[in-house]
Amino acid sequence: MQRSFDIAVIGGGVVGLAILRRFATSGLSAVLLERGADILNGASKGNSALLHTGFDAPTGSTELACMQAGYAEYLAIHEKLNLPLVQSTALVVAWSEQEQAKLDGIMAKAHANGVADVRHVARDELRKLEPKLSPAAKAAVLVPGEHIIDAWSAPLAYAHQALAHGAVILRNAEVTGGNFSNGEWTLASKAGPVTARIVINAAGNFGDLVEAMARVSPFTITPRRGQFVVFDKEASQLVDAIILPVPTERTKGVVLFRTAYGNLAIGPTAEDVTEREMAATDTATLERLKARALDMVPSLAGIGVNAIYAGLRPATEHKDYVIEALPERGWITVGGIRSTGLTACLGIAQHVAKLYASHFGALPNPPDPIWTPVPNLAEDRPRPYMQGGEIVCHCERVTRGEIVAALEGPLPAGDLGGLKRRTRAMMGRCQGFNCSAHVEALFREKSHGAA
Repeated sequence: MQRSFDIAVIGGGVVGLAILRRFATSGLSAVLLERGADILNGASKGNSALLHTGFDAPTGSTELACMQAGYAEYLAIHEKLNLPLVQSTALVVAWSEQEQAKLDGIMAKAHANGVADVRHVARDELRKLEPKLSPAAKAAVLVPGEHIIDAWSAPLAYAHQALAHGAVILRNAEVTGGNFSNGEWTLASKAGPVTARIVINAAGNFGDLVEAMARVSPFTITPRRGQFVVFDKEASQLVDAIILPVPTERTKGVVLFRTAYGNLAIGPTAEDVTEREMAATDTATLERLKARALDMVPSLAGIGVNAIYAGLRPATEHKDYVIEALPERGWITVGGIRSTGLTACLGIAQHVAKLYASHFGALPNPPDPIWTPVPNLAEDRPRPYMQGGEIVCHCERVTRGEIVAALEGPLPAGDLGGLKRRTRAMMGRCQGFNCSAHVEALFREKSHGAA
């Protein structure tokens, strides 16, 4: 395998994969090193999968610029990559007079951020828009451009497109050290050494530790845990819009939202933790989330919980992303990409490419891109089970053919978590109770006995 590259990206989350795609499609040789057995094993595996307009991002921030550029690029390319876009809206709902007093400020900020179509919604109109919402809701701000996407198909498509343009993705390749000499990095990894002219640190929850290879890190990661409760599919009929809270200084608060898979979910919480890898849930917090959902939509009473999950966001002491080039070190830092990373990742990749061009040389003239559409996982479009075939996971209607396909091709699932994220298998009401043995047998068969 090739071991010398123009670009080495550390971190196989959605941001790292979007950056890899950008450089590979621009004609540079690029490699990505991921510490896990599969991509998306870190912060990217647990989020709300919403496409944001940036209406509430810090005005003038790098985060806002990247979000809006990423939003625009996703809209431009999602059909070519077969990625979902469930049209929706968002409502920032005030539940008290104090929150209601903040709505004008939220609209003013949205307008300052270039999101001109947000508007005030009085109580009577709110009741018409969302009749199942609790009568306690006083008013809202309507944000028409907020949409629902799939958190896992998008980065998989970016990975496939990068591979089609010659990129290399190394898994089980934790970077354990690096040396910069004579204008080139030599990275030591658990998959062997790799050399590259430029290293891009997109290591998420491990970003400050990786940064220490190049300099004393200007940021410290304090992982912020977000827990979620997912209700059974019948709950998705109870609301249409994404129901957002009035944010506080520290957090945007918990969101009630439909998913591309046909469920209704609430989350995330915002709990600073020391653990960087395992996002545990706790019963008390989940019960509070469920109670909050019932407060907002009383008709949820009696509807069961489909799943619970948690994610870790790479929060730092800074309110903005930390993205900068170190020309004298052949290094680009991409740190502190919090919950907006799914929306912003394509914009972040554009921003990083501009930094590269400014400090390290012009990008080659790329040929027309190769498009690599991925299988559809969203409920609003046809899925394979509708055409027949053996169904393995009956809760989510996942066919044997889908599972086999996810274990083959240019980037087969590296573990059961990766297989779940590629197919939805074992993610339904029984959480794999009925199908896990079959799914695991297929995984072992196709992975030649790999654990």
